[in-house]
Amino acid sequence: MPQTPPFAAMFDSSGYNRNLYQSKEENCGGLYYHDNNLLSGSLEALIQHLVPNVDYYPDRTYIFTFLLSSRLFMHPYELMAKVCHLCIEQQRLSEPGLDKNWIQKIAPKILQLLTEWTETFPYDFRDERMMRNLKELAQRIASGDEMYRKNVQQLLQNLIRKLATVSQYEEVLAKISATSTDRLTVLKTKPQSIQRDIITVCNDPYTLAQQLTHVELSCYGDRKKTRNLEAYVEWFNRLSYLVATEICMPVKKKHRARVIEYFIDVARECFNIGNFNSLMAIISGMNMSPVSRLKKTWAKVKTAKFDILEHQMDPSSNFYNYRTALRGAAQRSLTAHSNREKIVIPFFSLLIKDIYFLNEGCANRLPNGHVNFEKFWELAKQVSEFMTWKQVECPFERDRKILQYLLTVPVFSDDALYLASYESESPENHIEKDRWKTLRSTLLGRI
Repeated sequence: MPQTPPFAAMFDSSGYNRNLYQSKEENCGGLYYHDNNLLSGSLEALIQHLVPNVDYYPDRTYIFTFLLSSRLFMHPYELMAKVCHLCIEQQRLSEPGLDKNWIQKIAPKILQLLTEWTETFPYDFRDERMMRNLKELAQRIASGDEMYRKNVQQLLQNLIRKLATVSQYEEVLAKISATSTDRLTVLKTKPQSIQRDIITVCNDPYTLAQQLTHVELSCYGDRKKTRNLEAYVEWFNRLSYLVATEICMPVKKKHRARVIEYFIDVARECFNIGNFNSLMAIISGMNMSPVSRLKKTWAKVKTAKFDILEHQMDPSSNFYNYRTALRGAAQRSLTAHSNREKIVIPFFSLLIKDIYFLNEGCANRLPNGHVNFEKFWELAKQVSEFMTWKQVECPFERDRKILQYLLTVPVFSDDALYLASYESESPENHIEKDRWKTLRSTLLGRI
């Protein structure tokens, strides 16, 4: 099969250089180049450019960029139908009697294209129409040779395995969501020494930071490609609320201060690892109103380390400090000698925001009707960098007990957090007193 460059090296230049893969098709109509970089083209010409022929195979950067951006213009199943149609047309137009010869030449290339599509965007193939087209094209290839039949079988098996993983992960997410009910029993049951908390489960902040990194890398690694946005948002929110819950839960001020200092150490280690998403979730949890209002508790905390972390993640100047730290981590990752040094877990919400504004800020089409491919190179560059980071294997030993706790222990809702906060440090004004009474009545059935 044709060889393709590794993901990390895909977007070194400003755009796809057509000289990487010489072909007779490179000057086909409807595509506009500048300095050998593809800048725009009609949708039909771009689709044509995706489909290999006997003398040509598209550059991997082009395949990734077009598959990523094409969904802004058509459904993936529509694109797959067009790809199938173009392949069949090629076969029909090949010289009579040379049908088998054509299949031998083109089959490895079409298989390579289908492999890249199914591995990079497996979620597309949950659509029955997509699978139907894939199987039809695969069958056409497989009919030519026993070797191709095995390759096709392998491709379909890998895809089915990936889709099964997707479904299992969605079930896990649903279960976690269902078990995350309030820990209201905590507020009713005292003494609280009988309650399990994060420090009894894992008393070492460095170990917890490592286990958080396991979860982060799983969010967009093992738990393949579906619901990535939802999984990330759910995990970020869960971690923020878990931090706030753990801080508001203890009865004693001394214990609450200890939990805050523990999470500051966890956050600092997340920063050192390059796990910016967990770091931001922890800071977010500590800045929630039910936590920040605990002034007597905070008075007992040595906050110098926390101030440094907040400065690093300061949102002013479009998160300038964070972006500088992220660039440093990305640079370290490129020259890394170990998986630990390769870890880069960006603050996911900001990554999505950047991609959103890039997408919204540039037109998809130029005035002449061409697809604005220059925009899509930039989008693909950002997404591919993220995909390179997600392929890093977590170097830390997995601790099932800690992971189980992080993913399944119930967390407080907003109301329960406020109630726990008021129970820990009394309301300071009439508005807080009224809210406290209401919450006690509705959540605990007390007057």
